[in-house]
Amino acid sequence: PPAKPEESVLSTNCKYEKLQKNNCLVFIFLQHWTVFENITDVFILVPALLGLKGNLEMTLASRLSTAVNIGKMDSATEQWKLIACNMALKQMQATVVGFLAAVAAVVLGWIPEGHFRMNHAVLLCSSSVATGFIASLTQGIIMVGVIVGSKKTGINPDNVSTPVAGSLGDLLTLSILAWISQGLYNCLDTRPYMSPLVCAFFLALTPIWIVLSLKHPATKQVLCSGWEPIITAMGISSLGGLILGKTVSDPNFVGMVVFSPVINGIGGNLVAIQTSRISTYLHFHSNPGEVPEELQNCRNPCRIFLGTGLNNKSAQVLLLLVIPGHLIFLFAIHLLKSGHTSLTPIFISIYLAAALLQVSILLCTADWMVHYMWRKGKDPDSFSIPYLTALGDLLGTISNVICQNLSEQWNCWAFSCTQKILCSGQRKVGSTIYCSTPFQMHSGTSMCNVFYW
Repeated sequence: PPAKPEESVLSTNCKYEKLQKNNCLVFIFLQHWTVFENITDVFILVPALLGLKGNLEMTLASRLSTAVNIGKMDSATEQWKLIACNMALKQMQATVVGFLAAVAAVVLGWIPEGHFRMNHAVLLCSSSVATGFIASLTQGIIMVGVIVGSKKTGINPDNVSTPVAGSLGDLLTLSILAWISQGLYNCLDTRPYMSPLVCAFFLALTPIWIVLSLKHPATKQVLCSGWEPIITAMGISSLGGLILGKTVSDPNFVGMVVFSPVINGIGGNLVAIQTSRISTYLHFHSNPGEVPEELQNCRNPCRIFLGTGLNNKSAQVLLLLVIPGHLIFLFAIHLLKSGHTSLTPIFISIYLAAALLQVSILLCTADWMVHYMWRKGKDPDSFSIPYLTALGDLLGTISNVICQNLSEQWNCWAFSCTQKILCSGQRKVGSTIYCSTPFQMHSGTSMCNVFYW
């Protein structure tokens, strides 16, 4: 049976936080690469491709973890057949979703601007498909190693595989996307055939993965009926990418780029852990379509966080990890001086409140959605996690924008109060303040324009 949440969840949290910190550092470095600056539609791809960890990696990790816990991988022959078919299924899904994410990025970037460039569109498709395929293959191999290793050492893979899948997924996907897109961007003028050739190569492998996926009943079922959550989640993540792509060009919101992988990654990873644990519990105690008697009551948020059940305690522990985890990342950003945003007490307070609200909403949604999917006879491992991680990305991006905006508005208000005392002979025209005496301007007030006359 699953290990106690107080022991197992906390024991893996430190490793997860270190991995997530690396994701933040990578994004800080990559946002200034030429391809990100000249083709801003690449930013729209980021949440959709990072969402593959929820659509594919975490789903695979959760499916295999549940299979381990209920004894479906006790036989070596069945174990490796299940793993091989799941890997083939995941490669096919990664290729298709990567292509669809690129199409969505092209459309969402073209509609507001009204300007379409074919070479940029082909570059986005090639970068997305190649990144999805390579990242998915690499992470899949790592996930199989983690799950098989957890099985042999007696560790509950539910608590290890999903956070590792999410954190490594962000790190690998960001790095691979940057290297591939930058390489193809450098070839746009000298070798224009490279982008379509790369895209065609990976798309041509799709029939092979389809044939292999049909060889196991479990993967055959997912292949035929598991596209709805993946494509819907990709669309939700693309909306978050559109918000990110449109705000990074605004000087007032340039700081949010650094915080996006942090708030999105933490929320998605924590809710994936809870989803996998609830799914395993349901597989242990009931059959699909049947909910245990003690879980048939109304899903009450207070009951979720104040109850005494195994999954209630897990939700409580995960919620308690939010603030300490974010404080570690904020401290790392502050040390590197790479956030482009002043980490004032007001910003930190607003940011932590938004992160806590995001995870609370996700955990409540997970509790309802997993039981709903189970009651409908659907496997929560395949149908719930894509929706929840995509929702986490969207909520995280929106929360990030709101935090940046509220922080800037607060700084402007505080600055305007301060300048009344320090500035004599002031004149204000619109949002611009003209002052006759120089003084120290409050840091972080990018929305407040000050000139001396």
